[in-house]
Amino acid sequence: MLIRAHDSALVVIDMQERLVPAMMAPARTIKNTRLLLQAAAITDVPALLTEQYPKGLGHTIPEIATMAGQAQVLPKMHFSCMEDAGFAGAFRALGRRQAVLTGMEAHICVVQTAASLVEEGYEVFVVSDATASRTQESEAACLDRLSAAGVSIVTTEMVIFEWLGQAGTDAFRQMLPLIK
Repeated sequence: MLIRAHDSALVVIDMQERLVPAMMAPARTIKNTRLLLQAAAITDVPALLTEQYPKGLGHTIPEIATMAGQAQVLPKMHFSCMEDAGFAGAFRALGRRQAVLTGMEAHICVVQTAASLVEEGYEVFVVSDATASRTQESEAACLDRLSAAGVSIVTTEMVIFEWLGQAGTDAFRQMLPLIK
């Protein structure tokens, strides 16, 4: 199935000040999440950001917060975003049937959010090069588990080019220099 801009929402999970430095390869995750936020803005895909226990883990890192524009930032205590009433209500209100997930930690909040969304009948895409865990083993186990459960494991460029759909458009011309 294709990831369609008019059907999807971007969810950036817990890219916070005290969490990011503990991740394996955080620079890759930050770079690709920034690209996805830019592509979402260009293709009119709504974005939601979450912060797990911001009092303890801090707020969304500036590199992501500045790129998020007017996207809602929702605090949460549950590991699965969909178990949090505030997030679940905001996500459902978007009226989208596809969820594109990025963020941290892959094997905790990303995997539980993806599983909850699948249980509710959403099409779920986890962006492997825009998620992170503290260890390679945890990240690999997350992606294996999600793939076995029917979640599509995708890359940043797969998402961007599926949202764009074709070359030659204004959106394509805006994105092209960002991904070269």
